[in-house]
Amino acid sequence: MSLVSVEKMSVAYGANTVLRDVSLSIEPGEIVTVVGPNGSGKTTLLRTLIGAARPTSGRITTRPGLRIGYVPQKLHVDRTLPMTVNRFLRLPGGTTRTDAAAALDRAGVTDLSQRQMSALSGGQLQRVLLARALMNRPELLLLDEATQGLDQPGSAAFYLQIEDVRRQTGCAVMMISHELHVVMSASDRVICLNGHVCCEGTPDIVSAAPEYRALFGTGTGGALALYRHEHDHAHDHDHDHHHDKTEAAE
Repeated sequence: MSLVSVEKMSVAYGANTVLRDVSLSIEPGEIVTVVGPNGSGKTTLLRTLIGAARPTSGRITTRPGLRIGYVPQKLHVDRTLPMTVNRFLRLPGGTTRTDAAAALDRAGVTDLSQRQMSALSGGQLQRVLLARALMNRPELLLLDEATQGLDQPGSAAFYLQIEDVRRQTGCAVMMISHELHVVMSASDRVICLNGHVCCEGTPDIVSAAPEYRALFGTGTGGALALYRHEHDHAHDHDHDHHHDKTEAAE
């Protein structure tokens, strides 16, 4: 059984229909990336999956008892509020220090437990938010442009961590992305959204789809081209410190 099944779903805010007739599913253990231009409804889709927005038509079916973890785009932390990472992870209570330490380890930031939340870098904060999302051992991990504001090496490292989480826990992952060149290389399936599902499939299939090319083009200098990583080669693309070969799909 699918973890989540969306059938002919539309979402409107007043007279503005943001999503129309969207159907998709998320299967156990897979990584799904949702891409699309600004205003395409990516975040609205995620909000409906976590119950923060309601469909105006259609329906969402989730597997009974499904545990979902959610990593937001960002979290604004009051710099005058003294709160350690460990304390943040244990809010609103009930979580043990051992569980918090295990979640930080899984997110790749074991040494941050006593750091002040207000003193974290952008990348460290996103790792802590990932750790919090992992606290309830989710079967489905949802990420809303979780690397927004990070540089390319930071983004690449974060998504490699997500791959490790999937491998260690077996959870499915759905990520909303603005970074096709980093994220899509890790995806089992890609959904291209522009108010509706334009196309979906493996990264290679989507990259060749006319609907995808109409939205993103192929000659935009890389930022909007589909990239693929081959980990046994090196190259010198901008700010890439991870020795991956990055190729625009033709």
